[in-house]
Amino acid sequence: MKEAMLYEKVEDGKVKCNLCNHHCLIADGKRGLCGVRENQEGTLHSLVYRKAIAAHIDPIEKKPFFNFLPGTLSYSIATQGCNFRCKFCQNWGISQSSKGGGEITGEDISPMEIVREAKASGCKSIAYTYTEPTVFFEYAYDTARLAKQEGLKNVFVTNGFMTEEALREIQPYLDAANVDLKAFTEEFYNKICGAKLEPVKKSLKLMKELGIWVEITTLIIPTLNDSQEEL
Repeated sequence: MKEAMLYEKVEDGKVKCNLCNHHCLIADGKRGLCGVRENQEGTLHSLVYRKAIAAHIDPIEKKPFFNFLPGTLSYSIATQGCNFRCKFCQNWGISQSSKGGGEITGEDISPMEIVREAKASGCKSIAYTYTEPTVFFEYAYDTARLAKQEGLKNVFVTNGFMTEEALREIQPYLDAANVDLKAFTEEFYNKICGAKLEPVKKSLKLMKELGIWVEITTLIIPTLNDSQEEL
């Protein structure tokens, strides 16, 4: 557990999280929508710092990146939690398990251990993936800083719902992002993902402006996001 970045204390012991565009207002003893950030006596904490729920070595094409370091390996890391609730989530067992006060689990792996393992395994990058790196921001941030010092690249596989503040904070250490653009209508984002499209579009534009390599993935779901107008 670690004190969270990017939040502010407000009235009545509540805190406002400024990490993603839900901007959760969290009462004492409660968690944000992601299920992994908790207000403890007026201080917001990340419950998943150093709690890796998954750690694997993948071809970078599996992320998927096809034009960034092609043919290389990426050390992939994740914790529980997500700020979306996509009805079609393939990793729901780890992305949604911490919500509603669910148990926080994971292996204690330090940022330095991640970097050392990545280098020892011949990986050229570290990927923050499987769930949503925005919600384990502190863990990703500390790891990415060390990785950059050791000559490794850092890549996010993300829904792109982070705030501008969060994106600018991680930018010095973030080399590439694959943004999962779920659809191109607000209705889909609201009904299927529990989120909004517009902040994702803004993140995509800002990533390009900040010099982050961007690739986009869209999972086509027949009848829901495959209209000619969207495609």
